[in-house]
Amino acid sequence: MIVMLIGIDLGGTKIEGIALSENGEELLRKRVPTPAGDYRATLRTISDLVDDLESGLNEKGSIGICTPGAISPATGLLKNSNSVCMNGKPVYQDLSILLKRDIRIANDANCFALSEATDGAAADADVVFGVIVGTGTGAGVVVKGHVLGGPNAIAGEWGHNPLPWPQDNERPGPACYCGKYGCIETWLSGPGMGCDYLNLTGHALEAKQIVLLASNGDESACLCLQRYEDRMARSLAHVINILDPNVIVLGGGMGNIDRLYSNVPGLWGQYVFSDRVDTKLVAPKFGDSSGVRGAAWLWQER
Repeated sequence: MIVMLIGIDLGGTKIEGIALSENGEELLRKRVPTPAGDYRATLRTISDLVDDLESGLNEKGSIGICTPGAISPATGLLKNSNSVCMNGKPVYQDLSILLKRDIRIANDANCFALSEATDGAAADADVVFGVIVGTGTGAGVVVKGHVLGGPNAIAGEWGHNPLPWPQDNERPGPACYCGKYGCIETWLSGPGMGCDYLNLTGHALEAKQIVLLASNGDESACLCLQRYEDRMARSLAHVINILDPNVIVLGGGMGNIDRLYSNVPGLWGQYVFSDRVDTKLVAPKFGDSSGVRGAAWLWQER
């Protein structure tokens, strides 16, 4: 009998489902649009997606859900989700009833980290810091195969710490949607790079355009990218000083910048409180699929 693990990745525009065997083999995958702004319709869509996967394979499976935000330990309700119709709702309870079984739910960054720590780029590493840097900045922590959640369900919320070792021209820093200034997210997200380039040149470009210009030798784009790499090095050095992970996996759209994997470790040594730094910075093995795979692996945490 096949032990089937089902993962569901709830995104703002799509919901993806995957069925894995117990050794990580992909059995079936399906994507459907996310009902816009409709909580009940979103739950029904998840339930229908699970039905499709199970009927397609004629097998029942365990179910893990990957979602933006987290279940509040205090209230049992979802919080901090950018799918705002889900906030303040009893997602765990409602889905358990609808699916007629116990489920597991984790933040998307935690699922990303778990996927890469289980059979991805950081497989078998004891301590993994899985970073997602795209339109926002977040992270998940996995220790010996187990997701670290914390009593406040915010372990890994690295993006809302202030930029470490700020220079004079970085104070107080850009305003963040959280209400503070100078959060790491405001510097390292894709929009953050775009804002830095705008301040340098007076021209508005997206991060991928800036990276392309830098690859062609544009002086302003090169300077912008060098500043970005130093800020990334400072921000990750701060994590290394606290957590000392074996591996940092850099996901999200900004993780597609190849030069980061050599340049950032070349810079972070000056900020880390150690005579040497053996932490590895690596690209994710499963890319955008790490979230949905990590959701499936929630039932196989060591």
